[in-house]
Amino acid sequence: MTALRQAVAQRTTKETDIVVTLNIDGSGGTRITTGIGFFDHMLITFAKHALFDLEINVRGDLHVDGHHTVEDTGIALGQALRQALGEKKGVRRFGQASVPLDEALCEVVIDLSGRPFLLFDMSFTRERIGELDTELVEEFFRALSISALITIHLKKVTGHNTHHMIEAGFKAFARALRMAVEIDPRAQDEIPSTKGVL
Repeated sequence: MTALRQAVAQRTTKETDIVVTLNIDGSGGTRITTGIGFFDHMLITFAKHALFDLEINVRGDLHVDGHHTVEDTGIALGQALRQALGEKKGVRRFGQASVPLDEALCEVVIDLSGRPFLLFDMSFTRERIGELDTELVEEFFRALSISALITIHLKKVTGHNTHHMIEAGFKAFARALRMAVEIDPRAQDEIPSTKGVL
């Protein structure tokens, strides 16, 4: 019987109070409330394309700005992902996806390496989309990478509409991660590393 790949992560600081419930082997169901509408939209989009069941409830100091909310959500989601993956037995480990949205095209390559690293090669023409500061997109992915102990290469291939570029990036990340966490039927009980650990 395959172990359930689920987790609950909670992060409470003087700046944020976050609860993340994650089921990697889900169907894309979501309940997301961060207080930042466009960020909610991106997280819902992520879960839909990753086929993760995801609940995120955030109370953050939005009267200051969105930085703590976005970064700490990345940390908590990364913790939940790391817990849900466990030893990573049988996973494909690597994933990649290129996703277009109209004129925008983003590419993401992922390694569930146990080594946190983010290469973020995106630039935006707008400072904000709705209530989200666009510079926080990089902070989210960096926090998630460090907390989940995964390598993420996220690159804009083309595009000029900031909304389109960010959404294509989140969708590509979701699709690449979905591939990486998938169980390989040829190696269900193996950890995909010559080290024997990830």
